[in-house]
Amino acid sequence: MAWMPKVLEWGPYDDWRGWLRGLAITLAAASFLAFAGAFNSGAASLPVRFVYWFSLMIVGWLWGGVVSRAFFRRVGERYSLWLRILGASLALSLPFTAVVALVSRWLMGERFAAADLPRLVLTVTSISAAMITINVLAERQGVTTASSRPPKFLDRLPLKLRGAEIWAVEAEDHYLRLHTSKGQDLILMRLSDAIVELEGIEGAQAHRSWWVARDAITDAVRGDGRATLTLKDGAEVPVSRTYARLMRERGWI
Repeated sequence: MAWMPKVLEWGPYDDWRGWLRGLAITLAAASFLAFAGAFNSGAASLPVRFVYWFSLMIVGWLWGGVVSRAFFRRVGERYSLWLRILGASLALSLPFTAVVALVSRWLMGERFAAADLPRLVLTVTSISAAMITINVLAERQGVTTASSRPPKFLDRLPLKLRGAEIWAVEAEDHYLRLHTSKGQDLILMRLSDAIVELEGIEGAQAHRSWWVARDAITDAVRGDGRATLTLKDGAEVPVSRTYARLMRERGWI
């Protein structure tokens, strides 16, 4: 029941990395539960326990991806982290309890009476909450490690902009216009290269000619299928259809 909540927008991680990290945690947890014979599975042989736990955890990992996407990306920061973990755990475990019951009956020959359902739900919810929490902490640790290294792009700032907050980067022909807390200036560089070097600052490309920092956005207006972001310096950034979906998923528009 472990899904790596890559949907937490704490750092510049690609989706495949989140999936692989979540899968690694899932397999490690499944191995531990199988060897330990956890939750009354010890009576079965070791091969059966491995099939039992690996099948449940893999299915839970996949289902958890859907649940985590909803609670950590679409819900966003409107609710506290622990409230989202609780909600995701319940959303994951309630329907998944039926899967556990079916697999337990098929592999273990265990039948659950109606009176056993509250205990089963509690067990599944506990495992779900533990795995989601482990994944959240792993993601946060990864972001903390990455964020401890200053973005390489900061070394390119002109002297008059050194120490400034980067609000946006706008492509103008072969140059980039830097929007910062200390004003604007131009540097010679491609936007695609700048975006790579901006890793470590929470931001995203909003248009083929714009990259914006999350903290620089003061307003977002949607209309006629398009959106416009207003930055701290008053600049208006168009959001193209190509990047609008990402912006909506992050709750920026």
